[in-house]
Amino acid sequence: MSQKIKDATIPTIPLGARIQRWVGRNLIRIYAIFAFTYLFIPVAYTFAFSFNDSGKSNLIWKGFTLDNWKNPCGAPEVCNALGNSIKIGFLATFFSTILGTMIAFAIGRHKFKGRSTSNLLIFLPMATPEIVMGASLLSLFLVLKINPGFWPTVIAHVVFCISFVVVTVKARIASLDPRLEQAAMDLYANEFETFRRVTLPLVAPGIAGAALLAFSLSFDDFIITNFNSGTLTTFPKFIYVSAARGIPAQANVIGSAMFFLALTIVIVGQLANRRKVR
Repeated sequence: MSQKIKDATIPTIPLGARIQRWVGRNLIRIYAIFAFTYLFIPVAYTFAFSFNDSGKSNLIWKGFTLDNWKNPCGAPEVCNALGNSIKIGFLATFFSTILGTMIAFAIGRHKFKGRSTSNLLIFLPMATPEIVMGASLLSLFLVLKINPGFWPTVIAHVVFCISFVVVTVKARIASLDPRLEQAAMDLYANEFETFRRVTLPLVAPGIAGAALLAFSLSFDDFIITNFNSGTLTTFPKFIYVSAARGIPAQANVIGSAMFFLALTIVIVGQLANRRKVR
């Protein structure tokens, strides 16, 4: 009997079937590797060329140096442009987050005449091409005899970012369990106390995410800024103007620093959420 078992042939799986099975089990991993590689190649290139000893033009690798990181403001006007972008980004984030959060609560929690129309209008800035919005806002400012500059750019960025804030915060509000607020009121908490102690802490992660999104959109915007900023130089405008003669390595330093700063904020936020869950 044992001899017959030894002589029995074990059926072999064809090579094509084994490859197909392996691909089926690891398709998600393969896709993730390709996706992250595609996303991080520009980041890796920017970070690598921030160490390039390039001088004025950063198109060709000429040698390794740390001077660009030691003096990120070495290129003319780069830090001035960065400062303008940061100031515009913070102001646009502040105003769009406050207004967008209030609109999100109004649409998400209350029923009123014209609610569906308001909900539709919120999506219009997101669906409108930036070049159309930028040109329209410029025309409006000129009609009102407001010259392009710092504050028109802030107003334009608020108009652009507010829709994204509303959608983000509204999604967070929709996921809340209303029974938590009802339980707080059953424990004799008034509406203000319920909002401050229950609703706001639960919505806070959505508001924080919306603020980060608004800042990144504002900081990174070029088209709307180009229409409404006039002679004001922002970081994206600086990059656009410098591209013709070669972007300086200091711009790569600033871009890399902003990326790692954003990555650090995201990681810290994720770790904080995990601690709260535990």
